[in-house]
Amino acid sequence: LLCALCASFFKAVPSTTFLHTFSFAPNQPNIHHTMHRLLRNPSSSRALATAVSRAVSRSAPAVASSFSTSCGALVSSQTRSTVMPSLKSSFGPSSSGSIFQRLYSTSVEPIVINVPAMGESVSEGTVKVWNKAVGEFVEEDEVVVSLETDKITSEIRAPKAGVITELFAELNQTVKIGDRIFKLTPQAKPAAAAPAPAAEAPKKASKKAEAAAPAAAPAAPAPKPAAPAAPAAPVVVTAAGERERRVPMSPMRKRIALRLKASQNTSALLTTFQECDMSKVMEMRDEFKDEFLKRHGVKLGFMSTFVKASVNALKDMPVVNAVIEGDEIVYRDYYDISIAVATPTGLVTPALRDTDRMNLADIEKEIGLLGEKARTGKITLQDLAGGTFTISNGGVYGSLMGTPIVNPPQSAILGMHAINKRPVVVNDQIVIRPIMYLALTYDHRLLDGRDAVTFLRKIKFGVEDPRRFLLDL
Repeated sequence: LLCALCASFFKAVPSTTFLHTFSFAPNQPNIHHTMHRLLRNPSSSRALATAVSRAVSRSAPAVASSFSTSCGALVSSQTRSTVMPSLKSSFGPSSSGSIFQRLYSTSVEPIVINVPAMGESVSEGTVKVWNKAVGEFVEEDEVVVSLETDKITSEIRAPKAGVITELFAELNQTVKIGDRIFKLTPQAKPAAAAPAPAAEAPKKASKKAEAAAPAAAPAAPAPKPAAPAAPAAPVVVTAAGERERRVPMSPMRKRIALRLKASQNTSALLTTFQECDMSKVMEMRDEFKDEFLKRHGVKLGFMSTFVKASVNALKDMPVVNAVIEGDEIVYRDYYDISIAVATPTGLVTPALRDTDRMNLADIEKEIGLLGEKARTGKITLQDLAGGTFTISNGGVYGSLMGTPIVNPPQSAILGMHAINKRPVVVNDQIVIRPIMYLALTYDHRLLDGRDAVTFLRKIKFGVEDPRRFLLDL
């Protein structure tokens, strides 16, 4: 291709000087000098442009793509943007480099990024964080903005590397699916600027002045720019002098409020309680926790035991795993256990899939993975979808006892609480045992009291003696 270009150029601009000085070796000064000298001549530059255009048009479209990795320039607006960087890199910078820019300037169309679909039931989101400002460079697939929806936090990434030229939404503004969110002009990452050369010292200086001048102290490092202050929450002062703060509810908090209130309004909620002796499960953990961690790479906790006990109880009491839909009861023969996880933006309940096929190690690994995703805002709608039964562990915060609210459309939820040493009667003797209060809130429209109590006692017996798992009891 290069030979074809040169031949076309020679026919258009015969020049013995050019023939004698041209060299195919890269980055040679004679190439720079000769090409820049020829391009300064208007007739030569026009002839070069015509020759290049003709050579490429004769070489078929495939030539244009291969030409983008060699040297040259195209007049066609369709291909000049891919070839110009190679041309500049081949001939290098010079004082007449602006000629290339004027003759073969590129114009890259900016890209407008819209709010993507974020799930079947998600129609809008609130701008939570702008990670980039106008004028900043962004790498391909780098997060530009985070949107908070009523279920998850969604990140919108740059489809290409370039510079952010416009933002179409402000912080805390609500945007809908398909709305414009930001504009990006694709371009390569700019090279780091070379340090400016120090100013040349005066050639003549009096020796007396040099001797008298004190040694200059090293310059203090420039202070780092202060981080932008977070916008202050609106403050309202009442007539009585009391101070109040009013902040808008996040979409997730609104969603939580609506769902929990709907659960109370729809379901006939009732709670039953049991005491659970944690002695044996704590002994099992203390005895095997190091070996368990070494073999499976995850710590052995209490949650996996409760999940396993709940699955066994759900198999024995299928009605707890069922749900009311209209005038029908839907019995679900799969066991997806939702685990309540507290996050900075609210409570989420990612689901463990097919827990009846998991062992304790599998459950602990999946709980750790989903918990980390929830706390870091990486949780997805697929992680939250479904779930046939929920476990909430308020004991990690020291809760003594509580009445959890059913997570609709489920029919029951298990509440775990703090472990405290209490005096209990064992074999007609008063002993000190670690006791946890268990609470089961259920929909009384579907479950009778007998079903709920039997189910919770099944969980209690499984946790109090994990050997029942091996014996399938």
